[in-house]
Amino acid sequence: MERLTLPAGGAAAVDDYLEYRRIVGEDDGGKLFTPEEYEEYKRRVLPMRLQNRLFVSWRSPTGMDCKLVGPETLCFCTHRYKQHKTDFETVPQQRPISLPCRVPGCLCRAYLYVPLNGTQPVRCRCKHFADQHSAQPGFLCSACSKCSGFHSCFTCACGQPAYAHDTVVETKQERLAQGKPVGRDVPYAAMGALTGFSSLAEGYMRLDDSGVGAPSPELLDSPGTAMDHPFLKAFQASATAPEALTDVGTSSQVSSLRRPEEDDMAFFERRYQERIKMEKAAKHKGKAPVPSKTKPS
Repeated sequence: MERLTLPAGGAAAVDDYLEYRRIVGEDDGGKLFTPEEYEEYKRRVLPMRLQNRLFVSWRSPTGMDCKLVGPETLCFCTHRYKQHKTDFETVPQQRPISLPCRVPGCLCRAYLYVPLNGTQPVRCRCKHFADQHSAQPGFLCSACSKCSGFHSCFTCACGQPAYAHDTVVETKQERLAQGKPVGRDVPYAAMGALTGFSSLAEGYMRLDDSGVGAPSPELLDSPGTAMDHPFLKAFQASATAPEALTDVGTSSQVSSLRRPEEDDMAFFERRYQERIKMEKAAKHKGKAPVPSKTKPS
């Protein structure tokens, strides 16, 4: 394996380049700006970007944002979101807002998210993949003549079909009016609706107002059970007051922890056998003694 070594100050130069790439995106046309051009670009673009950021999501008819679009998210035209027009001096008044693709020769006139089935794009009802259809409005299939336009019956994890979802482009004010998170103002290009690490999760897994929402206080305050994950039980034990630990018992706390010499199978087998033994003991304890039958004298 080849080992890369950086000269003194090399790590800082890499960080500066990554910062440059996040801010400039595709706007330099593949040729790095000079320091003067870079400063002029930031002076001209960053105030506009911070004020007129557009949030893009793939929304279920239930109102859940099943997918939050970011710089690398693919469009129906197979180009990424960062390759579309995302910066505006003034936000367009018409709705929906169209974000055309800037790749030369691409026919895409508006960013349109298409879900993936694993690593492949979903299929149309004509049995061909999404990338086998034209990016021009109408989305006709290029592999057959019977297709009247891309229409997928793929079912999202939210339970709704893909064709019932919409690619939504909205401003910060419109998103705040719906109670959805907007995160902090950042100078980076084509951030879409990403506001944090949780934005990378699917909507039904996202515990914020763009997904299923935060767990209820009843769920968060509910006591632990025997079926909880060992790591969770160990954390609960360490967070519990010492006087409360005496009720649980030291042996059960130690038993729930994995021993250094145990592999996965040995650990779960030991925990399984302990649970079976506890269930048998509880069952035996719950049985009432059978009264002896004596014949009347």
